[in-house]
Amino acid sequence: MLRKLPVVEDANVLVNFATSDDAAVYRLPDGSLLIASLDFFTPVVNDPCDFGAIAAANALSDIYAMNATPLFALNIIGFPKDDLPLEVLEDILRGGSDTLKEAGIFVVGGHSIDDKEPKYGMVVLGRVEDESRLVRNNTVRAGDRLVLTKPLGTGIINTAIKHRAVAEAGVQPVIRAMKTLNRDAAELAVQHGVHAMTDVTGYGLVGHLREMVDGSGTTAELTYGDIPVFEGVLDFIARGEVPGGTRRNLSAVKEAVDFGALTTDQQILMADAQTSGGMLVSLPSDRAEAFVKAMRGKGHAATAIIGKLLPANGKLIRFSQHPS
Repeated sequence: MLRKLPVVEDANVLVNFATSDDAAVYRLPDGSLLIASLDFFTPVVNDPCDFGAIAAANALSDIYAMNATPLFALNIIGFPKDDLPLEVLEDILRGGSDTLKEAGIFVVGGHSIDDKEPKYGMVVLGRVEDESRLVRNNTVRAGDRLVLTKPLGTGIINTAIKHRAVAEAGVQPVIRAMKTLNRDAAELAVQHGVHAMTDVTGYGLVGHLREMVDGSGTTAELTYGDIPVFEGVLDFIARGEVPGGTRRNLSAVKEAVDFGALTTDQQILMADAQTSGGMLVSLPSDRAEAFVKAMRGKGHAATAIIGKLLPANGKLIRFSQHPS
């Protein structure tokens, strides 16, 4: 669909939708880069304040993924003003504002409409000092290691939450992860020589990884047993708690991925549509362990090396071992 839009002919537009990168990039007259992203969605959890915080963390991730410093945000709101008390909206906005405060920025405006289903998100603008500091999603190199910084399974568990099929004890770790900023991951990745980076969100792990390796002359080899996942996710999949977006993701990547010995349920997990997921980082093999150690030292205990980049060999992505 996007291919039908006019071709961008401004030389200052360094990144647009053509490469499926995380945000748009525009070069300013002083040589610095303006980074712009937009994201919003319907509620994924029951608590409105948590919903606002998750939406804000999710919107910020695209800015962090390109090594940009966030500048400010604009709210995007759809709310059924005649069906829900305005206190719910106040809680949503408070959750978003609190997360932005943690990131060191503020909301400076926005737009709202009357809508039958609540929707919330943000435009976030950021800045990169110069082009040499910009991090892209498609500049992986053969020999790199791949690191994931948050567990997979938020789409599955959020679906179970909607169906009241998950206990409160199983919800809180997922909410904490979705509210956690990807700022540490981005900063430490740059310190450890990152080659490429993206946040894992709506297209799932394999969908976003395909965007990273497509056209790079590499094949990504993943080790299923090393990939962090939330506890109980496969049980929810077996019970049918699978969002439609996850099933569409799996269908879309089938031709690009050799799933090897993975079961259908495990394949679904690899394609699960994440909300405010972790960073997927491609960095030199001799720096990967140090990056993981630094992330865990900051409290991001799930961070793990999940695979490597090899010279192109058939499929864009393949799974290397029998799943554990």
